[in-house]
Amino acid sequence: MTMSPAILSLQKSSSVLASSHQLLLVIAPKWLSCAARLQRYERACLGGEWQRVGPAVAVMLGKSGLAWGRGLHAQIGGAGREKREGDACAPAGIFVITALFGDTAPDSTFVRAVKLPYLYATRDLKAIDDPASAHYNRIVDQSSGVQIDWTSCEDMRRSDERYAVGAVVAHNSAPPLPGAGSCIFLHVWAGEGVPTAGCTAMSLADMSELAGWLDGAAAPLLVQLPQAEYEDLREVWGLPALTG
Repeated sequence: MTMSPAILSLQKSSSVLASSHQLLLVIAPKWLSCAARLQRYERACLGGEWQRVGPAVAVMLGKSGLAWGRGLHAQIGGAGREKREGDACAPAGIFVITALFGDTAPDSTFVRAVKLPYLYATRDLKAIDDPASAHYNRIVDQSSGVQIDWTSCEDMRRSDERYAVGAVVAHNSAPPLPGAGSCIFLHVWAGEGVPTAGCTAMSLADMSELAGWLDGAAAPLLVQLPQAEYEDLREVWGLPALTG
């Protein structure tokens, strides 16, 4: 089989999972699919076999499906779909999960037990999606004296449940490239079958369980791919085989 230029470039990413003990693997049927399955994995030692954790769960992706994002994988040099601000695509690739967020108070039993940094979603907590802002693709507390130079942002405190609990995905983060996409999270869905604006969403129960499982000491990673790209990259990236 002849691999595409994107796949040949992405082979350079073979070692990025080497330091991780926790993996979230999201596989969609095709690039344009807005529904996928998420399976958790963990391993006791580096280089060991990935072991499934719990059942696979349903997730919703962006309404335009997937496009290559900016993460730990090698950049694709213009081959294939690349994520852009406002394209309604969830990012494909390999990404660090850096923090949790939600509207549960920091002194709650749940928050005291989590093993990642936690951002309490007050009304002043904003996710900046304006490419012209110096704070683009950052979550900021506007009550902290930060200069407000943005014309658009996401409120992290919402009246619905979508940000009741969630996790921050380090897409386009080091450093952020203006216009390459921002504010990518794992969060609660509006409902099964309802796509997102570019995040990966699931039920409140599944998101809450996931948040309690994630552990910063285990260097958790998110890998999102269409089925065909997963099959091409599974061995070279060291990904587990799908079963069941």
